[in-house]
Amino acid sequence: MDGAYFLYHSIGMYPGKADDLAAAMTDFAQCWGRADDEQWATVLPLRQRFIERWQDILNACQGSVTTCENVTTGFHAVLSSLPEGHLKGRKLLVGADCFPSNHFLLQRLAEPLGLTLKTVPFRQGAAHVEDEDFLAAWTPDVGLALLTWVSSTTSHRINLPAMVAHGRRMGSLIGVDITQGAGLLRVDVTAPEVDFALSTSLKWMCGTPGAGALYVSPRLIPHCRPHLQGWFSQSNPFNWDITGFQPAPDIRRFDNGTPGCMAAIASRPAMDWHAGQDHAVLLAHNRELTERLFAMAETLGLDSLTPRAEGKRGGSVMLRLPDRLAAAEVVAILRRDGITTDHRGQTLRLSPGNLTTTEGVVRLTEALSRLLGT
Repeated sequence: MDGAYFLYHSIGMYPGKADDLAAAMTDFAQCWGRADDEQWATVLPLRQRFIERWQDILNACQGSVTTCENVTTGFHAVLSSLPEGHLKGRKLLVGADCFPSNHFLLQRLAEPLGLTLKTVPFRQGAAHVEDEDFLAAWTPDVGLALLTWVSSTTSHRINLPAMVAHGRRMGSLIGVDITQGAGLLRVDVTAPEVDFALSTSLKWMCGTPGAGALYVSPRLIPHCRPHLQGWFSQSNPFNWDITGFQPAPDIRRFDNGTPGCMAAIASRPAMDWHAGQDHAVLLAHNRELTERLFAMAETLGLDSLTPRAEGKRGGSVMLRLPDRLAAAEVVAILRRDGITTDHRGQTLRLSPGNLTTTEGVVRLTEALSRLLGT
């Protein structure tokens, strides 16, 4: 039933994923369970290969990308590392359509960091924050702006170059959560140049949970002193002089104790698979199927929360189900029919990827038609 898989905004699948993942975990078990001293010599290069895959995706230079558990922990690491007083008395700007986890973190850190959290609201009846409203709220007193490249609930994509250009004029630091677009849409952290970027390896990358990626601009890294530091934060992790800690000159200062490598190792096969694909073909396939989903919505009389213009959206089509249908029940019925979707409130989230087929869209259309009584 792979052809009706629509969860690339959530987990992400590719042909042979289960076998690749099982093989990677088996190799790890055989290495880690062997009574010799070869474990770290095997495991750390695998983690580094994962990092290098992300460097390629981001067009980032060596020494600017490291692992983190998820976007929230990576964001916390950056916020807590900034020079003392950089955010104190200033504003941190974020949109109401950011990933909720980031907003929960900011609500907790606003007072300790002495900043004012400024959340750009939705217009009445709108499902995403308009670029114009975000720019209007972005004033010179904003010390840092966190941009959500693609919304997880509408697939609205911001005009990132325009946002970054405005932020530079305001003198703000600029971070961007690229999670919902990375792996499908082209990403380049140098054009436009951002100060930091965060992503998971799930979704279009088809990786595993816990395999986050943190990019920090080489221009910003020397000014950062992460609170959480440990032996792997040093240039030489084997420095045992407890009075002689010196942070690494590159992104490694955002590492801390012994690195957790399991998620990176588990995600490496997916990253290798992704690196071997023709990304233009992946995007063209998504665009063909999303157009079919828009046509389906029109036929069935469903409101789309996703902008139709290709340049203003990611790879998903989010549809609002009528109030007479409980979205959770719709998702459950579709699941029984072998059609994999999810929902947020009354929003049905549909994201076609490499395993999704035209036939899968047809099956989805027929199933929704029955549920809607059309």
